[in-house]
Amino acid sequence: MSLFSFVIQLWVGALLLGCGLFYVACIGATLAFFKPWQRTKECIQGSVEETGSIAVSVMVPICGLDDRARRNWESFCQQQDCGSYEVLFGIADANDPAIPTLQAIQAEYPDRVRLFIDLPPRGANYKDSTLSYLLEACQYDWLIFADSDIWVHPHYIREVIAPIATGQADLITCAFIARNPRQLGGALASLNRCCDFIPSALISRTLDGGLRFAIGMTIALHRETLSLAGGLQMNRIGSDYNLGKRVAKTGAKVELLSEILESNTDGETLRQLYSRELRWSRTIRFNRGNIYYTMLFCFGSVYALILCGLSWRYREIPLWIPIASMSLVVVRYIQAAIACWSMGAMPLIRWFPWIPLRDTLSFLVWLMGCWGNRVVWRQRILRIEGDGLIHEVP
Repeated sequence: MSLFSFVIQLWVGALLLGCGLFYVACIGATLAFFKPWQRTKECIQGSVEETGSIAVSVMVPICGLDDRARRNWESFCQQQDCGSYEVLFGIADANDPAIPTLQAIQAEYPDRVRLFIDLPPRGANYKDSTLSYLLEACQYDWLIFADSDIWVHPHYIREVIAPIATGQADLITCAFIARNPRQLGGALASLNRCCDFIPSALISRTLDGGLRFAIGMTIALHRETLSLAGGLQMNRIGSDYNLGKRVAKTGAKVELLSEILESNTDGETLRQLYSRELRWSRTIRFNRGNIYYTMLFCFGSVYALILCGLSWRYREIPLWIPIASMSLVVVRYIQAAIACWSMGAMPLIRWFPWIPLRDTLSFLVWLMGCWGNRVVWRQRILRIEGDGLIHEVP
């Protein structure tokens, strides 16, 4: 064996081993956090008594209307076993098609819903700009920031507020998936969140000694915690991610709720999916720095399939390489199945034949995220600078 051949085999072996260890770590972190074999979850949650006296403001920025919008928004207004609460919906555009639906919901729940329309942007991040108006108008100091494209169960407020009220955490955030998508675009999005993003987040939580970011679908915290972290920042990409990082830097505890929310991912084209995930990818790079490049080991199935193809084409490649590669693909599918089982998303398994496409897309998104400082967000081009500050490109 020549020195060159030895070095190449050593490099390939190290790459496959690293990817295999990553998949095994995903399995371990997922099982340790969700404990899917337990009927009664030992998750972070609270009782009715712990939240019955707490008044909560739920703030939901709105942009546009989809086919499940009314169902999603009404779910915020149908909460049980919690104290007083209000739901504030905010819309930046006075001509947004969601306005009639929200006005109908407000008429149905007049004592609970407050609607704010035509909120001029205060910064390049329109979402946080809208939230800033709602934050000024809300009545209570216990806060929940929630995205508009999720459906929440009737005990949602109680479960996200109770851990903060009982001192288990200072900020609670929630992950989200679509458990039974109907279209390919939605399935690829949900496979990424269920089988890749959430397990990776749990590994990061373990390595960092706690969660050091937040997920925008739900962020619950007290107004004082928000103030100590510097408040909302309306000129930053990934402001939700960054808010969790800033809260953790104050010494406060950020925690992920084991209840996975339901999100609608259908109706998204592959081009839209790529654009959104590239925005997320560059957001992570600007917020996490060089740690971003360690994600090289997250795409083992892609490397494995390439190596199997090369082994079939070039017979002189050692036999252990295709054997190790196929073994890695098997481990990947086991890891994905365990993630779906742990999160109650078994219907996603019917989309498993598309995992090679999903993993290839993830690899391309990561690769393109390694450089560049521009992202597309709702038909606007934004330029990222420094540690995540954004400016709109005319």
